[in-house]
Amino acid sequence: MASSIIAPKNPESPGVPHLDDYAAIVGQPEIHDLRELASRVGRRRIKMINSTAVGGGVAELLSRVVPLIEEMGVPIRWEVLKGGENFFAVTKGFHNALHGAPFESRPEWFELFLRVTAENRKLIAADDDFIVIHDPQPVALVETRKGLTNKWIWRCHIDLSRPNTEVWNFLRPFIEKYDATLFSSPSFTQGLGIPQYLFFPTIDPLADKNRELEPDFIQGVLERFGIDPKRPILTQISRFDRLKDPVGVIQAYRRVKKYFDCQLVLAGGGATDDPEGEIVRLEAQEAAGTDPDLHILDLPPWSHLEINALQRASTIIIQKSLREGFGLTVAEALWKKKPVVASAVGGIPSQVIHKVTGMLVHSVEGTAYQIRFLLSNPDFSLKLGENGHEHIKGNFLVTHNIKRYLLLFLILQRT
Repeated sequence: MASSIIAPKNPESPGVPHLDDYAAIVGQPEIHDLRELASRVGRRRIKMINSTAVGGGVAELLSRVVPLIEEMGVPIRWEVLKGGENFFAVTKGFHNALHGAPFESRPEWFELFLRVTAENRKLIAADDDFIVIHDPQPVALVETRKGLTNKWIWRCHIDLSRPNTEVWNFLRPFIEKYDATLFSSPSFTQGLGIPQYLFFPTIDPLADKNRELEPDFIQGVLERFGIDPKRPILTQISRFDRLKDPVGVIQAYRRVKKYFDCQLVLAGGGATDDPEGEIVRLEAQEAAGTDPDLHILDLPPWSHLEINALQRASTIIIQKSLREGFGLTVAEALWKKKPVVASAVGGIPSQVIHKVTGMLVHSVEGTAYQIRFLLSNPDFSLKLGENGHEHIKGNFLVTHNIKRYLLLFLILQRT
């Protein structure tokens, strides 16, 4: 078993993408539409607020969306909630509870949440025309809007299909003070008295995590981690989080290993607002034992090229989440034309259409079965990858995300 942090010599970056760079992928008419929508939004100011600047899908999305909207002449800023280790331990508990995990409440947790929020209200100006709050951590900042006529939007990136009642009832009064909510799947919507919109996360095809790579660089990454390119490579890219079920992935791999001489790569890292990551990584290492074909890679947040290389080198990509807001790693894999075996949870079925763009599963046994099927049927695997690429191209690229935001701002400014 290998566990590493790497700092390789990376290929030269093509630079920060500009909007016109996407024309070759989505077409010039789409770029024209975006510029037209941006001109209608005009100089109305936008602010995005989340809980971490690096690590996790939300930070990745904002790092691409914000510069592109700004390039079109719309004033936009991105600010990050400030909180200490105890605060993020509480919000991680809330996060797990909203996904349906067991939750033992303590009054001081709710008090800490409100106290840190109050401190941030003094630090973060909230007089922009549109305020977009991402996920539960900063949700109570909406209290700042008293007396303001600007529009507040709560963007929920997590699976709310079966939230813990106590945590949801605590957060709900804040959410109902917003002008709109955005969810990644129809199953996440709640009985709220405000508009709810379906809003898919997206990937950036020109980002280091998704752009084309030279074969020599991919080969070099495999060599550094001791991964054999001549044997099947099964890979799951995820934060070390119990909801991503890394131990379950290991169990599925061991079932497949009885029939195929394959390797497993579990590659991930942590985020500043997730204090459980190191514990879960150690749990995965214990489950892995001394298997030399099982590679647990603890990657820093800036390892986008390495993640890209691992996905491109893989035979099959796995995403065995127990609960999942959307699962951008699935979109990344499909964009790279890789066959995907993923859990039928959260927003994943929006991306993986069973037996068309990938294979959906419900258990360790099902995961192992579908991996074995794909390894036995390479032509079918190739077709899944081709279909998956077209599905992502048509629905889940960053330009689609920007268009939805601009349309939403135009709708809200008329209400």
